[in-house]
Amino acid sequence: MRRLRPLLALAVLFPVAASADDSPQFRGPGGTGVFTDAKPPSEWSADKNVAWKASIQGVAWSAPIVIGDKVIVTTAYSDRQPKPKAGGGFGGGFGKGPPGKGGFGGGAAPKEKYQFKIVCLDRTTGKVIWDKTAKEARPTIPTHSTNTFATETPVSDGERIYAYFGMNGLFCYDLAGKEVWKKDLGSFNMQFGFGTGSSPVLDGDRLFIQCDNEQQSFLIALDKQTGKELWKAERREKSGWSTPFVWKTKNRTDIVASGGQRIRGYDPATGKVVWELEVGGGQCSASPVGDSERLYVGVGTGGGGFGGGFGGPKGGKGAGRAGTMFAVKAGATGDISLKAGTTSNDGIAWSVPRAWPGSASPVVYDGYVYAVEQQGGLVSCYEAKTGKAAYTRERIPGARAFWASPWAADGKIFCLSEDGTTHVIKAGKDFEVLTVNKLGRDMYWSTPAAANGALFIRGVDVLYCLSEKK
Repeated sequence: MRRLRPLLALAVLFPVAASADDSPQFRGPGGTGVFTDAKPPSEWSADKNVAWKASIQGVAWSAPIVIGDKVIVTTAYSDRQPKPKAGGGFGGGFGKGPPGKGGFGGGAAPKEKYQFKIVCLDRTTGKVIWDKTAKEARPTIPTHSTNTFATETPVSDGERIYAYFGMNGLFCYDLAGKEVWKKDLGSFNMQFGFGTGSSPVLDGDRLFIQCDNEQQSFLIALDKQTGKELWKAERREKSGWSTPFVWKTKNRTDIVASGGQRIRGYDPATGKVVWELEVGGGQCSASPVGDSERLYVGVGTGGGGFGGGFGGPKGGKGAGRAGTMFAVKAGATGDISLKAGTTSNDGIAWSVPRAWPGSASPVVYDGYVYAVEQQGGLVSCYEAKTGKAAYTRERIPGARAFWASPWAADGKIFCLSEDGTTHVIKAGKDFEVLTVNKLGRDMYWSTPAAANGALFIRGVDVLYCLSEKK
């Protein structure tokens, strides 16, 4: 059986990352996509500022995470698995045959066994430190031809790694690669057999999983040490792919879970609903993001989708269209839904129609909210305090589809197109493209990570480490 193969290892002399500079979850520290402790590079290409690149067995859209001197990725591997393909329509699963347990027309789950793997690489060289198969079994549900069986990004507390493979199980490993515990949370139908994509998050000693599906949706809190269930909140929402957000404000922490009909803030200790917002129905793919004063939430208005920051299959009717963006005030309680004809109330600071992205999650940086649209290479910018548009639907020259979520650092906004081109935009009220960075031919839907001055970008075939340090 083939092993992970580092393809290139240019020695890069940077120190082991401190915990404050780790990238421990989807969208980095705090889950916001903002990197401040050490600035990642702003310019690169297939042969410029490439520290190393590694080929990873299997396919996955999970983002890499970085803990100290280690880079952690998950993947799912089978000898006969196809690679994800852009341009799919509704109902295309990996499995063939009549509609099965995956939902409406999603096909049957694959017949072959997959290895659900956690892989640890050395951050300096890209060499494999350890490679563990958490589970080897047939997937319990199908997935769309553009999705994978390892789309959820793992999360770490600096001592353990929590890898969630959707309906195929949750696994806890220590940083040495030893299994600590595992848990089966059940297997449930997903809309149109699209598969899963919501990543786990941590708050203190609690691990949270949002599992919205066609049968039995829930948000669950587990003891991170043991995997023991602490509480479980049943949800009325159907299939969703948004990652929950740990919203920390001056006086409180909320676990925010988006849903096609309502978005809710939960008490992390009890699972009780603290506030809820009616959003009218839509596609739940992009994840919430917030700062100490406001939370920015919404749902897309297109067809179904997948991914914690991904979207519906390309070509689906209306997939990935923008919906209303809401700014929830810190301290909100009760039902804060807007009345017809209003744009704000005691719990909502402002709302803007056609502003919430259908796929890639927005980023909030230096007083502005930035959102990229799934198709057309369009970007919009709004004042975080007022919702006033600085610019809307500016077309980035040469940009294609955006599935990876944008990130911010060093006064710049970075937008990774599915073809591996990163468009670097000047942060602020004026739209300006500063530079364009291209990597090798591949398919890029995974959201990048950054740590200690290095940037990690994952395609279907290759994981890149990019750094300006020599």
